[in-house]
Amino acid sequence: MHTSIKYIVAVFLVTINFLVKISGQDPHFSQFYANPLYLAPSFTGAIEENRLSLNYRNQWPAVPGVFHTYTFAYDRAMPNFNSGIGVLATYDVAGSGDLSTSSVGLLYSYDIQLNRDWHLRPGINFKFTYLGLNYGKLIWNHMITAGGTTPSVTPPPFESVADVDFATSLLAYNDRIWGGFTLDHLLAPRVSFYGEWNTKVPVKVSVFGGYQIARKGRLLRSNKYTEVISIAGNINYQDRVMQSNIGLYYYRDPIIFGVWYRGIPLVTSQAGDAVIALIGIKTGDVHIGYSYDFTISNLISSTGGAHEISLVYEFITSNIRSDRSRFRALPCPEF
Repeated sequence: MHTSIKYIVAVFLVTINFLVKISGQDPHFSQFYANPLYLAPSFTGAIEENRLSLNYRNQWPAVPGVFHTYTFAYDRAMPNFNSGIGVLATYDVAGSGDLSTSSVGLLYSYDIQLNRDWHLRPGINFKFTYLGLNYGKLIWNHMITAGGTTPSVTPPPFESVADVDFATSLLAYNDRIWGGFTLDHLLAPRVSFYGEWNTKVPVKVSVFGGYQIARKGRLLRSNKYTEVISIAGNINYQDRVMQSNIGLYYYRDPIIFGVWYRGIPLVTSQAGDAVIALIGIKTGDVHIGYSYDFTISNLISSTGGAHEISLVYEFITSNIRSDRSRFRALPCPEF
């Protein structure tokens, strides 16, 4: 009986998507800096040379077939041009009917040295988006009623949903401080299966930043330290919905620990949305991270939290070291 109720809820939510005009929010990641191109295109190429990253998030695993998000990114530094280029692919799937949103974007950033200490880094992301649904995997009411006599529901044909989108960001940083913002969905891509609703993705605003409050043990000929404590924050606003995150990182070569709080204290009656615990390891050029979201809202007994895994690989292919001599590492954590 409990499983049937979950199926009914899932069908109801998908049906509502067809019948009324709704607005939704983008998927989010707890490990922001392990997915830097998703956070802001300004991070494109802000590395020594090449970077590959893979990210996976399983949101609310206690509810069957809900939210799974995957991202793949590659970016490369071009120090001769003070620039970075990259590509970011995102795939987000929800529900038993595999309601999916996919995007592939081309990214570019440019580093401006304002003075001896401060850099300014604008970035852009031009992307192609696609919305899909597998009707064959949906479960309708006549399939789960006791007698099976309820008339079936045949959905009308729908249009394929493909569109283009654009995001821009600005990042400022020095040796210990970083901060910036991202404006996403500036072209408001269409996300309705039926053209008469003309539903658009609302613009998303992200503001992020942080500070290295303590560090020691700088490595020779490197911008990296063997021990660092950092605080960081990230605020997202989309379609009248605000989400705030604040956290603390502790890194001691090669292990990193992190604790985050997601919520807006004193604004809502709930204690918040989640407390996030992170553990990661940096072995040479490979960064592997795992985090778990402990739900603390009214949904604490229903969701099962969220699992997130990140894998980042940075590598060098060029033998020309002079091009990398101007590299200025960002002080933000890698997870």
